[in-house]
Amino acid sequence: MENVSSHKLFILNGFSELGALRPVLFLPFFIMLAVSLLANSLLLYVIISQRSLHSPMCILIAGMAVVDLSLPLFVVPNMLLSFLFDWRGISLIGCLVQMHFIHFVASFQSTLLVWMALDRYFAICTPLYYHDRMALPKFLKFIIPLVVRNVIMVTLFVSLAGKLTFCAANVMNHCFCEHMALVELACGSTTINNLVGLLTVFLNPVADFIFITASYVVIFSSVLRSGRVGVKALHTCITHIVVITVSLTIALVAFLSYRIRNGLPAAMRVFTSTMYLLFPSCFNPIIYGIRTTEIRQHILKTLTCGRFVQTVSCSQEKSVM
Repeated sequence: MENVSSHKLFILNGFSELGALRPVLFLPFFIMLAVSLLANSLLLYVIISQRSLHSPMCILIAGMAVVDLSLPLFVVPNMLLSFLFDWRGISLIGCLVQMHFIHFVASFQSTLLVWMALDRYFAICTPLYYHDRMALPKFLKFIIPLVVRNVIMVTLFVSLAGKLTFCAANVMNHCFCEHMALVELACGSTTINNLVGLLTVFLNPVADFIFITASYVVIFSSVLRSGRVGVKALHTCITHIVVITVSLTIALVAFLSYRIRNGLPAAMRVFTSTMYLLFPSCFNPIIYGIRTTEIRQHILKTLTCGRFVQTVSCSQEKSVM
């Protein structure tokens, strides 16, 4: 075989169809980044600072906030620089590192939803044993296997992508190093990469969705038999179902958009996979903050008793109490 030189530098060319209007994208993506950082930081601060929120479910919500806080930081700052200053270059090593961090952290979006479903299952279906089963030593048997799964699957497909030869184009039609956006630039066979990518989709978001769906079927069956006590628990479950539906729908559309083309415009694929990272980061803390009563009350108290109005609002609250 001939000695083929492989590209070590790539150009991230997402939304190039916009031409001179591409810098306009800076504003909406900057707003989404600001909303994500502020909302998730506030949610984390409230949960960490309030001892009454140190329940297993609130800790899992805090874990989701960490994921939602981290994902935009791996993607958006580089995108903003690209929109403003047309900085589009990235090395192969930098691309693989970014890909690994993005996909690894993103894999915990569905994993945390699985742990939340388990929490609701234990709380509603086996309430007498809830604290025992949610204790960390026993809950580790649900944590460790899923963490190991995420590490193995993400490391595997990123490593396989790094072994490909890129001897044709080095222009990636994306705003960050998405797995299939890089793989489709390879000049050799990518069958293994496609199979491992599909296997990862099945073993992570799809398998998690099947497990979550099955657990909530059992939960709803238990709620329907439990009367008024179950109605209150149902409100908590609906919050998680909303997050599950939105997050996993966007994730599956983003993953499949590179495999089922059907004339889908390139800009639409880039937009979909970008929203897969950004929209849940903005949506999740808002929906948890609004629909989770305990968290909502503490957020309102934190905002009204902040430094700027602390002397007025908090003194009035104390006098009423």
